[in-house]
Amino acid sequence: MPGLKRAQRRSVLIGTAVATAALLGTLTGAPAGAATAEGSSSLRETARPLSVSARAQLLSAATENSSRTARQLRLGGKEKLVATDVLQDRDGTTHTRYERTYDGLPVLGGDLVVHTAPGGTLESVTKATDAAIQVASTSAQLAPATAQHAAVASASAQAHGEGTTARPVAGKPRKVVWAATGRPTLAWETVVTGTQKDGTPSELHVVTDAATGAELYRYQGIHTGVGESQYSGRVTIGTTRQADGTYSLIDSERGGHRTYNQNRTTIPGPGTLFTDADDEWGDGTVNDDQTAAVDAQYGVGLTWDFYKNEFGRAGIRNDGVGSYSRVHYSRGYANAFWDDGCFCMTYGDGFSTGYGPFTEIDITAHEMTHGVTAATAGLVYSAESGGLNEATSDILGTAVEFAADNPVDVGDYLLGEKVDMLEPGRPIRYMDKPSKDGTSADSWYDGVGKLNVHYSSGIANHFFYLLSEGSGAKTVNGIDYDSPTSDGSTLTGIGRDKAAHVWYRALTTYMTSNTDYHAAREATLRAAEDLYGADSTERAAVDATWAAVNVTAADSGTPGDDN
Repeated sequence: MPGLKRAQRRSVLIGTAVATAALLGTLTGAPAGAATAEGSSSLRETARPLSVSARAQLLSAATENSSRTARQLRLGGKEKLVATDVLQDRDGTTHTRYERTYDGLPVLGGDLVVHTAPGGTLESVTKATDAAIQVASTSAQLAPATAQHAAVASASAQAHGEGTTARPVAGKPRKVVWAATGRPTLAWETVVTGTQKDGTPSELHVVTDAATGAELYRYQGIHTGVGESQYSGRVTIGTTRQADGTYSLIDSERGGHRTYNQNRTTIPGPGTLFTDADDEWGDGTVNDDQTAAVDAQYGVGLTWDFYKNEFGRAGIRNDGVGSYSRVHYSRGYANAFWDDGCFCMTYGDGFSTGYGPFTEIDITAHEMTHGVTAATAGLVYSAESGGLNEATSDILGTAVEFAADNPVDVGDYLLGEKVDMLEPGRPIRYMDKPSKDGTSADSWYDGVGKLNVHYSSGIANHFFYLLSEGSGAKTVNGIDYDSPTSDGSTLTGIGRDKAAHVWYRALTTYMTSNTDYHAAREATLRAAEDLYGADSTERAAVDATWAAVNVTAADSGTPGDDN
């Protein structure tokens, strides 16, 4: 259904009806920025999506021509270029990233990007350093074992000063040319592993002068940063230290995911990358623009880890490549969205003072999951398939929130309960009984696909809750639920983890772009059979749970209206 793909490019958290009438009642139009949310981004206009094979071909060509490129750049005779990445604009302009070697040794801080015109003509080059790469000799006067011992001593002293008791362990030093600061110097680089004070793994890189033994530099390979979030307390986030000593919201451990400040505009493009002098981000309130960025970066990190740990999935497209987030989108924009075109997530700040930014855990996970759906089943964003698309984001976003086990934002079956969008403490959606929002469907009925996709999603949300927890009254993480069934049955859940695995396998293996609720039933039954067996309790539970939300097999009669 190629004609419908473009229509689902932008997936928002809530429907326009909620964003206008249900929220303030007196609004006569969409909030500022809501209409422009459908505008194109600069990345969509300029970046050419490269297939794996096309990217490989460009990298191969860059490798084959690396000697010529080195001559064009007038590099020294002992220098070589190693192509590591390539991007191409729609007009054919190509941006190729290289690492450098000197006499066979890695040059740390010698990387560069070559920009070439569509015809292959060199336009410009962006270098990490302008220094000429040259050392008097590549023979080290300092033994590698001495450098190793010095690195361990340095790491131990640092750990002791931080109150860490874990003993550092050094890997084998490698000989390098250190060019990141000042004059290029022959050096030993030793990676010392251990544990940081807060329990975060440590990967301390210690660079030692190979002639004098002096420590030239040290840096932490694990960049988490520390931030005060609005919704999750004090958290660690993925950050990167730049050459000038500042930090940026780039998560190198998760595909290079970045968080940008849209600065309350709707200007196409990512905005301004968040940077900070001391790697301490935000103050936990809306008074500091970094706070929303902390929540967004934290939520994406949790979602990335959940997909990797639970399903072995490396990022949205399963290619190890991160996307990016934009916070402070527009003014008075009370929503969040995923856009296939820019491969990114965007968050508004809410209608006015008193409403929180749309960056709590389950919302960030919700938006990132829209990307996963686009990369897998591609559920068309309308009718019943659109409801399933929305529900998939609610289902797996909820699973992420539970997996996070954050004591400040505990796992629950409520969506967006912390942003105070409708009123303080009132969620956007309820999974145990979706109709509590006044509009969503608890169970299937003929014509449910005519509802807004955010309301027809209630059927699958209800299914997931019942499959996870069962029916009736219960308390989970201090929150009371009471979930009914359309057929009056009493259900026992199989547990949230199993329910999430069933849904994910169905999504990625058996659902297609036009899957409706009855086809989703078949997809989840097949998934449960694959995972747990044809005669398993889990498969039987899936079957019974669909019946409990009035979704029956196509050959067992026409489903009636929900009573």
